[in-house]
Amino acid sequence: MVLSSGTAPKVTLRPLKASDVDAWRDARRRNAGWLSRWDATAPPGADAKPVTFRTLIRRLSRSAKAGTTLPFAVEVNGAFAGQLTVNNIVRGSAQFASVGYWLDREYAGHGVMPRAVALAIDHCFLAVGLHRIEIAIRPENSNSLRVVEKLEIPEVGYAPRFLHIDGDWRDHRLYAITKEDVPFGLLKRYEESLVSPAGGRPEAEQAEERGRRRSPDGGRGARSASDEPRDPAT
Repeated sequence: MVLSSGTAPKVTLRPLKASDVDAWRDARRRNAGWLSRWDATAPPGADAKPVTFRTLIRRLSRSAKAGTTLPFAVEVNGAFAGQLTVNNIVRGSAQFASVGYWLDREYAGHGVMPRAVALAIDHCFLAVGLHRIEIAIRPENSNSLRVVEKLEIPEVGYAPRFLHIDGDWRDHRLYAITKEDVPFGLLKRYEESLVSPAGGRPEAEQAEERGRRRSPDGGRGARSASDEPRDPAT
């Protein structure tokens, strides 16, 4: 299964696989300083062993076979750029999941992660049969907040001490979208939003500028959602 935006930059989601080890390790090494603030950590009393790619891929593969996880590699114009995982898939009367992701800083700021998230959510609604997708973001994570702003995903709540991130239990803002919110697809809605009806600057560009003005870090922050490692993206 390969999902592609088909627009520039061409963003592709494909299953994460063992052969991604070198590209994954290289991206994590080069981006260590940018990503570590948003990484999931083991709470006191839990197994604190460092997460390696091989242990991660084994765990994700088991969860994928059980139908509770969809692990994707994010590619930009054919190059490995990050990871996106649909986590905690719940069936029955809920039919919901959460999304977590991280992106190589080299690709940040070009609309990559909004397209990747939109691709994943459309796939969850149209092919997997889910009804609701959640994204949890730390309030300090300016990049992640711009992603949900660009995609117009509504904020639905606030969760104090929600996830153990960077050594402590951290508050998160909660965003969620349902299938009824995007009857023609989230990617289509996002792509249409990039061009202003009045012929002015693209709406996404204006939103990014507004985010930079509001952000104390000038928009260089990162983001979390809900699978380790959880990191930045725009």
